[in-house]
Amino acid sequence: MRRNYVIISLCLSLLALSACHDELLNPVPESSLTNVNFYRSADDIDQAVLGIYGQLQLRKPTDYQLLEIGTDNLYMSTNTVIAGIPEVDGLTVSTTNPLVLSFWQSTYNGIFRANAVLANIDTPTDYPSGMKEQYRGEAKFMRALFYFDLVRVFGAVPLVTTPISAEEATNVGRTDAEAVYQLIIADLTGAVDLLPLKGAIASGRCNRETALGLLAKVYVSKNDWQAAKQTLDRFFTEFGSTFSLMENFGSLWQVATENNAEVLFAMKYTDGTNGHSLSTAFIPNAGVPNVVSRGAEIALPSWSLHKLFDEEDSRKTATIAEQYVPALSPGDDPIWYPYVSKYAITHTFNASGLDLPVLRYADIILLHAETLNELGQLNAALSELNKVRARAFGNTTHNYTAREVAGQDEFTDVLLKERQLEFAFENERWFDLVRKEKFVQVLQSEERNYNPANGQAQVVPLQPAAYMQLFPIPQAEIDLVGSSVLTQNPGY
Repeated sequence: MRRNYVIISLCLSLLALSACHDELLNPVPESSLTNVNFYRSADDIDQAVLGIYGQLQLRKPTDYQLLEIGTDNLYMSTNTVIAGIPEVDGLTVSTTNPLVLSFWQSTYNGIFRANAVLANIDTPTDYPSGMKEQYRGEAKFMRALFYFDLVRVFGAVPLVTTPISAEEATNVGRTDAEAVYQLIIADLTGAVDLLPLKGAIASGRCNRETALGLLAKVYVSKNDWQAAKQTLDRFFTEFGSTFSLMENFGSLWQVATENNAEVLFAMKYTDGTNGHSLSTAFIPNAGVPNVVSRGAEIALPSWSLHKLFDEEDSRKTATIAEQYVPALSPGDDPIWYPYVSKYAITHTFNASGLDLPVLRYADIILLHAETLNELGQLNAALSELNKVRARAFGNTTHNYTAREVAGQDEFTDVLLKERQLEFAFENERWFDLVRKEKFVQVLQSEERNYNPANGQAQVVPLQPAAYMQLFPIPQAEIDLVGSSVLTQNPGY
């Protein structure tokens, strides 16, 4: 195990700071500098801030292994060799699952980097006007984002906000989820005040609009509907004219149009030199012409999701590609072989340059719709939901009506469906099911391996339990400090 990523050893020294240029595209060589000779100039702080982004760049392309394969959107391919995926796929995640450990360690790595910036930001004296505030805002935003991921995945987690010694780290136990949320809210509120607008900061760096949008998402996750409504009202008042839905959903997933008016914030990548593996992960082993010569075929789209797409829904062809591959033996029928195509652009194997959105305007709209519904404003909620629906179909003929959606519960059902179709394979499904208390109900089974020849799919029974809505605390982390300090989630 690489202990240089766990909390204790993170406290032993400053980790190497891998970073990128201002556009977060090309990494610079790792540095062995420590706080003895680093953090002395504004440029040092800039490089350290970019190192925080770098940690999310590394983690995000594999988040689907926990947050999508564990839902009714994806299932593992028979070609999968990645340790830990079979457990996630079958909802039998153990405390020693390597994917869970990696998520924990890489996320805390990002938090450590943010804490280091905030602890040293007052040292340099050569900041250009406004840059110290920007760097502080970026570190606060990223720390909040990392903790938001942790608290939704694990619940109560160790809350570390300053660099601490290895000895101190052995006494850091879990902090109640509500206290973690309070730090997230405080950090995002501070970031809103500190960060420049999207148009005044380099592409790929967080901005004021994103901080406010994420704050609204945090309130929705807490079911704090009044605070969510106030935050969303402010967002639309201040930034409503800044963002819009792309007319063509598919253009969100093309390099030529990845910088657009719908994406509030995205992780940046460069094909070949600083690319990600997500575009390769879902491609069939034999590859796809004009995309990549071979694929990793780690996971396949479920029939549970596939069948929900209306043929007229433009999101279908932009999300799942339907193809037939040649028969294995002479005389056999070709095999119907759908695959996830949302990230299937022309790319270098395991090094795609397609940006990965962290927050989209469509999410803001649907969070607004959810909030309005919870506050009893059903008609207004439908109006918001239908904005995304109309974009998907290119017209209003498929919009939901008050006759179809007569109450809050019915609205929640169509909202979850619309979010599933809109954000398929973007790591929202797990959180949505948990937030709306549908996890156990929905994940009773998953349909896979649909055969168009007979119209049948394989129904795979699962055994979801309420405790599975949180992943286990990695046993390796508990072993480092003791179970009396770092406790396990119930059920594991």
